[in-house]
Amino acid sequence: MKVIKSFFIAFSMYSKIPVPQFAWEEEDMRYIFCFFPWVGAAVGGCVYLWNYACGIYCIGDLCRVAVSAAIPLIITGGIHLDGFMDTMDALHSYSPKERKLEILKDSHIGAFSVIMLVAYGAIAFGAFSEIREGALLKIVCGGFFLSRCLCGISVVSFPLAKKEGMLFRFAGPSQKNIVKGSLYLQTIACIGWMLSLSAPAGLLVPAAAMLALVYYFYRSKKEFGGVTGDTSGYFVVLCEGCMVVAAAIFHIFFAKSA
Repeated sequence: MKVIKSFFIAFSMYSKIPVPQFAWEEEDMRYIFCFFPWVGAAVGGCVYLWNYACGIYCIGDLCRVAVSAAIPLIITGGIHLDGFMDTMDALHSYSPKERKLEILKDSHIGAFSVIMLVAYGAIAFGAFSEIREGALLKIVCGGFFLSRCLCGISVVSFPLAKKEGMLFRFAGPSQKNIVKGSLYLQTIACIGWMLSLSAPAGLLVPAAAMLALVYYFYRSKKEFGGVTGDTSGYFVVLCEGCMVVAAAIFHIFFAKSA
């Protein structure tokens, strides 16, 4: 029963998908990160189905990419993008660590968060326009699952910047060995699936995700003293962007020349 509740809490917290509602108790939160990647599976599945429909009905690239970009926001409610914007404001404040943590909690947005969001959107939009169909599209859609596997691993493995807040509330009672084991297995399965679709792309795209994870570990530790709920959202957005760019690079320089 606790596992089922953890599944529903994961979807209730990290998506707008309707699920049964109940009072959250500490023991019900032990395994939520085991199911966090399946929110990404729902996102990736919807993005793939939309792109598949675009191919059938000859929908133009601009509409295809714009709706593809909107689908994750619709399903997740923009929770990860909110963390990305807060983190961008904190990083570009160039303030002491304590002040950066205060900025993360500030509900107001600053100029740098908007600037970096526009820059990110432009890069991601352009990169995704290069990915149209076939194995590469499936790999990119699988990236929504992989990014959340790695994010979950970071939550239960990396140092936390604060001993309070929603992330501490979720990570604290986690049965960390079970959660880690589950996320490692899901990560391996996801990468294996990507490799089965295309060996070179299945290597390049997860490699980009792993590099993003390494960068995130060192940057969050240096700037904030660890990870927070906001920086976790930042990582999900950063990781997915890196994977889309890596897939676009593969398509431009390798797939087209093959």
